[in-house]
Amino acid sequence: MAAPAFPLLGARDLHAPLAWHAGQAIGAARFLAEAKALAATLPAAGPAVNLCQDRYCFALGLAAALLRGHTSLMPPNALPETLRRLRELGPTPYAFVDGDEADAAEFARVHVQHTSPPVRGAADGDEAVPALDPDLVAVCLLTSGSTGLPQPHAKRWGPLARNIAAEAERLAQMLGKPSLQGLTLVATVPAQHSYGFESSVLLALLGGAAFESGRPFYPADIVAALQRVPRPRALVTTPFHLKTLLAAGVELPAVDLVLSATAPLSPQLAAEAEMRLGARLVEIYGCTEAGQVAARRTTEGEVWTALGELHLWREPCADGGERFLVEGGHVVEPTPLADVLELLDERRFRLLGRANDLIHVAGKRSSLAHLNFHLNRVPGVVDGAFWLPGEVADGVVRTVAFVVAPGLTAREVIAGLRERLEPAFIPRRVVLLPELPREATGKITAATLRELAARHFGSPKESTPTPAADARDAAGVVEHVLEIAADHPAFDGHFPGLPVLPGAVLLTLVMQALQAQPALRQRLGAAPTIEQAKFTAPVRPGARLALRLSAQAHAVAFELHEGTRLVARGRLAAG
Repeated sequence: MAAPAFPLLGARDLHAPLAWHAGQAIGAARFLAEAKALAATLPAAGPAVNLCQDRYCFALGLAAALLRGHTSLMPPNALPETLRRLRELGPTPYAFVDGDEADAAEFARVHVQHTSPPVRGAADGDEAVPALDPDLVAVCLLTSGSTGLPQPHAKRWGPLARNIAAEAERLAQMLGKPSLQGLTLVATVPAQHSYGFESSVLLALLGGAAFESGRPFYPADIVAALQRVPRPRALVTTPFHLKTLLAAGVELPAVDLVLSATAPLSPQLAAEAEMRLGARLVEIYGCTEAGQVAARRTTEGEVWTALGELHLWREPCADGGERFLVEGGHVVEPTPLADVLELLDERRFRLLGRANDLIHVAGKRSSLAHLNFHLNRVPGVVDGAFWLPGEVADGVVRTVAFVVAPGLTAREVIAGLRERLEPAFIPRRVVLLPELPREATGKITAATLRELAARHFGSPKESTPTPAADARDAAGVVEHVLEIAADHPAFDGHFPGLPVLPGAVLLTLVMQALQAQPALRQRLGAAPTIEQAKFTAPVRPGARLALRLSAQAHAVAFELHEGTRLVARGRLAAG
């Protein structure tokens, strides 16, 4: 007997909002009509790689691919090298894009856009919700492997639907509502990430909620996005983004739910978020392999409770250790977890840390997550992460801490840690930085920390040098200060009432700074080119920017900061 089909959309009023774009509601009936119209234009064979940044365009691409029976690939980033490697996984995909600037690695492009007025058929009465084969491989989540080749994790439509049903039921329970109908989700996490995908896009398509189409990052943008949608509304975010929002000093609108994942929240941050946003804060625990596993309201205790029909257990390993597994509901076969748990029963547990995160220093045992938790509680620390190097000093491995703490010295950071950690875990070295290079989800990878260490440990200094007109260190790094005059002619017309320095002018200033550095200029030849450039924050009149030029194998990387805020980054190469 064939397994029952699962609908593309969960039970809902098809004329009620499924999404919001620029403050305008988009109904489920219109979404279905646009998805069907887009599906009719797709190539005969997949897979697709969904590069859309707008959440509504992403959802349209996903739905259209599903209607054609195509799998959607979701890479960890949109870097050209990552996209090129997708060719090694199988048939060459086509790419959904919602902007001409997207690098689709020479894949065939399918442009997705908001249609206004709605496409023909959006309101003509054809509102049947298509049913999909539960065994259809709907998406393939790609995580970065140690070899650099993206590691695929296929997700079938049936288990995905059961996963979201369990999440929606738990969240509705915690809100004291029969369902999530009418709840609008504003998410700071990208739709391509498993958490952002499940808890924004799918929670709307299958769980009855709606979503705001953007992906606000800066606190002011998050506030504006929340204000554009009606209550009840939810903020889907991460500990890093939430901490930044609460520290920004902006007036926060009331929300009804805060959803957080990717790293455990401290009880103090959770309590502050609930107080200032007037919301219940719920954490989701999960992983790419198993999907969403458990939830908790952080202010009610540290115990997690499994979602739906999931249950967990422990089993010994051949090396004398142990591992923890989950099965049931949407997890159709026993799946190991990468964390160490304290099981209270088969459905409740405490989270002790990542299995590969546990460290031993001078006979003491802890986890990097535990150390990071206490580092980020030190007053004055905006962000921070511990790293354990491979080198040994005096027969003992010592931790290193990368810290963003304007106004604090390395000694003051260490003094704050001495009140919270055992002496064995006090870092041997504190590297003060203007910003940690976190991913869009707020995570910082072990590979990134190794790169930071390689960059900074070539110099004997304990902290990032204060930018000077021409400051060099022994690691091939040059730092330069750029003063942006308030009356710079480039501000004329960009834009009236809200002047912004054009990106082209910033790149010109970077190239001029490079010309003043013969050693770096020699690496790139007579006609250097801009290989990559990304602008992350606006530059206003009177800004004082710190430019950092870093020598790489056959290139020069650049970063521009205004205080602790990253303004732009990229890479220069030989012409």
